[in-house]
Amino acid sequence: MSTTTSARSYSSGTSDVPLLGDTIGENLDRAVRAFPEQDALVDRATARRWTYAELAADVDALALGLLGLGIAKGDRVGIWAPNCAEWTLTQYATAKLGAILVTVNPAYRSHELEYVLNQAGIRLLVAAERFKTSDYAAMIDEVLPRCKELERVVLLGSPAWDALLAAGRQADPSPLADRRRELAPDDPINIQYTSGTTGFPKGATLSHHNILNNGYFVGELLNYTEQDRICIPVPFYHCFGMVMGNLAATSHGACMVIPAPSFEPGATLAAVAAERCTSLYGVPTMFIAELADPDFERHDLTSLRTGIMAGAPCPTEVMKDVMGRMGMAEVSICYGMTETSPVSTQTRADDSVERRVSTVGRVGPHLEVKVVDPATGRTVPRGEPGELCTRGYSVMLGYWGEPERTAEVVDAARWMHTGDLAVMDDDGYIGITGRIKDMVIRGGENLYPREIEEFLHTHPDILDVQVIGVPDPTYGEELMAWIRLRDGAGPLTAETVRAYCTGRLAHVKIPRYVHVVDEFPMTVTGKIRKVEMRAMATEILGL
Repeated sequence: MSTTTSARSYSSGTSDVPLLGDTIGENLDRAVRAFPEQDALVDRATARRWTYAELAADVDALALGLLGLGIAKGDRVGIWAPNCAEWTLTQYATAKLGAILVTVNPAYRSHELEYVLNQAGIRLLVAAERFKTSDYAAMIDEVLPRCKELERVVLLGSPAWDALLAAGRQADPSPLADRRRELAPDDPINIQYTSGTTGFPKGATLSHHNILNNGYFVGELLNYTEQDRICIPVPFYHCFGMVMGNLAATSHGACMVIPAPSFEPGATLAAVAAERCTSLYGVPTMFIAELADPDFERHDLTSLRTGIMAGAPCPTEVMKDVMGRMGMAEVSICYGMTETSPVSTQTRADDSVERRVSTVGRVGPHLEVKVVDPATGRTVPRGEPGELCTRGYSVMLGYWGEPERTAEVVDAARWMHTGDLAVMDDDGYIGITGRIKDMVIRGGENLYPREIEEFLHTHPDILDVQVIGVPDPTYGEELMAWIRLRDGAGPLTAETVRAYCTGRLAHVKIPRYVHVVDEFPMTVTGKIRKVEMRAMATEILGL
């Protein structure tokens, strides 16, 4: 439940369940003691599986191997790889050492890699040799001479990796116990680089306390127990995979299932069926792809109970299909950002369908949210739009080495300013209406793309749609709809879209321009890059 104050857009999450006060390593050890023979990890691509006892043995071996290389508390260890079991082992091994895991986006190229290696001061990099068209080893060789603090690179599957684990298995375990006594829950343990749309990305620095509790309480609201099996097709390098996926699982003794190194709709559906997964994660575009998979009906998804849809607003029709056709009756919408570990609000299992399709839920346990006027900073009345802010255990320690940029988003009272436009209703449920910078101002009128996208999703030929603002000499901005069509759908023009909208949407909300595409420009986590779409649109339209 949440407590509310008068009619202001403020809410705090109460809970009978206390915050966890241990480190990630201590929490994993607790799960191992409780569920040693339960499945902990399944890597479908390599047909490997671990019980909790086996996972603990390999995590400790890797931690001792890294200890043997001189990795100290607070040292930065980078990981640059797609989803695989070794990624998970590295996550927990570094946590046991108190080394700070720097998660590197698998889509990065040499320029971005070099920036992160130097900005975080990474001493050791664990990396895949290659993946798809990315030759990681070659890019590492290219930047190595310019990365003075990088002392060692260990490629997954190489003799160096095998030697690291072998050395750890032979080592005296007592130094690991000694290291454990040096660690505290508030120590930094993870740096995640947020995909900056301008300038270089920022390294959100997160503690054991930040991410362990966030994973735990996300799992609590999904009613996780040791009987749950979580299919995780979202990337580990991001909070969605490593916190909401891995840490939610291990803090409840549940099983992590990796369907493939990167997202494949067919592999995901096959993993759910074969492993009898009870929970499935994804961004809306992933669920859209799964529902459209030609073999969808052949997969037995009856084990599914719940899951998470996050990362972008979910179209109502897609949500109804996920709950109905996929059997995910208790699916949860989560909202958050890397800087808040990540989840701030979440729908509950007993929320109505309407709540789950029209809001991002209520504030999470032990957290606060408020909606403020971006100009004055004052909390607005319920029902009025403003910027969403959040405060509590989840707010990052800061951007690594950048106190000025931290101060731009975390104020003196420790409120994180999200940059998202939101409305809070009388019951404390939050509706996200867009980014402050995504809001379209046409002729002095504020237009919210989300509302128009929701309406266009009701068109029978439209699979997915994104609405952006483009420059206009008369009105300042005009609306443009980027549309993905369903298979077999006929051509769609601006005229036919306008005809569909006329009489059902206010004329100012009807897109002037329509652009049909096969795919939207996206980040590797499945977030739509509207900044890139706006830049492309000015060229497409000759503006």
